[in-house]
Amino acid sequence: MTNSHPRAWIAGCAAAASALLLTSCTSGSGDGAAAGTTSPRPSVSASQAPSEAREKALTDQAQAALAGVHSGTMVEAGAERVTDGIHTEPSFRRGRTYKLNLVCFGSGSARVTFTPASAGAKTEVPCDQSLVQQRITVHKLPMRIDVDGAEGSTGMIAWQIDTA
Repeated sequence: MTNSHPRAWIAGCAAAASALLLTSCTSGSGDGAAAGTTSPRPSVSASQAPSEAREKALTDQAQAALAGVHSGTMVEAGAERVTDGIHTEPSFRRGRTYKLNLVCFGSGSARVTFTPASAGAKTEVPCDQSLVQQRITVHKLPMRIDVDGAEGSTGMIAWQIDTA
């Protein structure tokens, strides 16, 4: 027996094994549903994709709803998940009046509060696509606006603050 014979035998076995594996991987209907196979489980990012797409769609709808009510000079704007809420201390000027516009797309509601409380009235924002407007009068700085979702509420809130 020569040294080249065992190498030829190993090379032949490797080629046969490759052909067998290739055949077993490509057999079936071609749609990935061959008998005895299971579909791979979706990754976390794949299972979250519908939720992210829904959030984006709700955000786009909420921002579009606010686009038609812009008045004065915009001070600040944004969009947040109802579960995250809005928590901001805008750059206001004392003695000025501003207008807060909010719209929520989703389910449930959110509550708007101001610190100091004299800046504006507590307001309920239903997540039914209704536009809620609130006048803000700045007597004392800093002033904080908080919008917190009610328990079980979901969706997106878009908001915009304009000079009055």
